[in-house]
Amino acid sequence: MRRRSSKDVWEGEVLHRLRAGVASVLLLLVIGAAPACRSRYADLDLSCYSYRDTRRLVQHVYDAARLLQEEGLAGLTQFRERSGRFRTDEFYLYVYRTDGTNLYHAGMPELEGRNLWEVTDKDGKPITQLVLEALRDPNNPHAWVHYSWWEPGSFYPVPKSSCHFEVATPEGEKLFVGGGLDYPHEEREFIRIAVDSAADLLEERGSEALLQIADPISAFNYRDVRVFVFRENGEMLVAPAINSTFSQTNLLECADEVGHRPFAHALGALEASEAVWEIFMARSRYQTRLLRKCLYVRKAAWDDGEAYIAAITDLPQPPY
Repeated sequence: MRRRSSKDVWEGEVLHRLRAGVASVLLLLVIGAAPACRSRYADLDLSCYSYRDTRRLVQHVYDAARLLQEEGLAGLTQFRERSGRFRTDEFYLYVYRTDGTNLYHAGMPELEGRNLWEVTDKDGKPITQLVLEALRDPNNPHAWVHYSWWEPGSFYPVPKSSCHFEVATPEGEKLFVGGGLDYPHEEREFIRIAVDSAADLLEERGSEALLQIADPISAFNYRDVRVFVFRENGEMLVAPAINSTFSQTNLLECADEVGHRPFAHALGALEASEAVWEIFMARSRYQTRLLRKCLYVRKAAWDDGEAYIAAITDLPQPPY
């Protein structure tokens, strides 16, 4: 074996130090670049949504809210000059003062300057007032509201779900920015928000809350979703299908199309948890095969005991 000369040793040491130096520089570059690579949506938790369209809408409205937060009312000029960005085939943007005055509407510009505080949809839902309720609801971080509205250029209302962000501009204006999806997918998150909000209301107001939960124009009822309330023995306090509790149906005895008892199973699981999800099978008037439905149940302290608040929606289906 050839003995290494002092020159070989020196050259090897130089090469080693060069390699170490390059590695250190690369590490510093990576560390320095990390903040720049941070997603502008890092503050948004979108993991609760099953559908890509829902996630994209929240990001879209969030971007607009950030622009107004930074530039104030001057940002409205950007919305108008770059209308293609803020009105797409899937959704469009709108901006209101919190008193109900519309400042910008990419879908219906004729609404700009009008106060829509008292405007209701075809079912009587006071849309602007529901938006402000949603913005104050800690269970509803993206302020979702569900109602009926018109597609621009059409003559009949369609189901719509919209998310919103509140903005305080540099001028001191208090605004909210929103955008919605026509014919939206039914996200599990939507019924989670409604049920959790109803549970908090029941714990806060007691029996008085039952009337509000049952009110068809409240946030607890939309499209085919009805928030309902029952006791541990299955007695209904707010019924899921009718605006009365005359029915003697005991929910704990109800079974789905394959014999599964979702309510009885949910109450068993709630002994160790505050809220649970249950999947069950149901018939469809549009398909011969059975469909999977999603039940969300949460318990709440009420009337020296416990009540159970629940809602049912479609189980998310691919493509997401």
